[in-house]
Amino acid sequence: MRPLAGDVSPLAPVKASDDVLMARFCRGDEAAFEVLYARYAGVVFGFLNRMLHDQAGAEDTLQATFLSFVRSRGRYEAGTSVRGWLFAIAANAGRDALRRRKARREDLADPDSADVPADAAAAPDPGLARDIEVAFAALPAAEREAIILHKICGFSFEEIAGSLGITATAAKVRAHRGYQRLRLLLGETPEVQDHAKEGLT
Repeated sequence: MRPLAGDVSPLAPVKASDDVLMARFCRGDEAAFEVLYARYAGVVFGFLNRMLHDQAGAEDTLQATFLSFVRSRGRYEAGTSVRGWLFAIAANAGRDALRRRKARREDLADPDSADVPADAAAAPDPGLARDIEVAFAALPAAEREAIILHKICGFSFEEIAGSLGITATAAKVRAHRGYQRLRLLLGETPEVQDHAKEGLT
């Protein structure tokens, strides 16, 4: 599975809704799946890359996510947010990947480390970007997920709740705690202050 190179699907030019595409896919229309994949592969990869701090791992987990998406389509209930359902699968796949990584590290007796994305050095302030990424990797997975979905993916707290199987209040608390933890790790830099202020909006 990979993002489409151009509009090869007959559905691609059509601005079909997620619900319509998912209904077609559940009936066996593989072209509908291709459109959904092209629509969401990039943002799901961004979510997983932030969650795992490992581009190769994120690519593998992206494929695992969409494989689960295909295999579980028989359990999809019409009316459920397709985006929320997909991100719930992605979050579960990401947690599984983190557990496997932790197990491997324990087996090898490696110290924990935080990988820095390859594009960090290209940021306006590479030092700050690296500090933020390292601090972000140190957050508990639940808080990191909430912040990624809220700040980077643009989910509302209600959508986060649906994706993670928690209440909207719990989603808001997780994000707020994550922003506060970042402030403790990084100090009162303007960027972190701005994120912390937005944590409950």
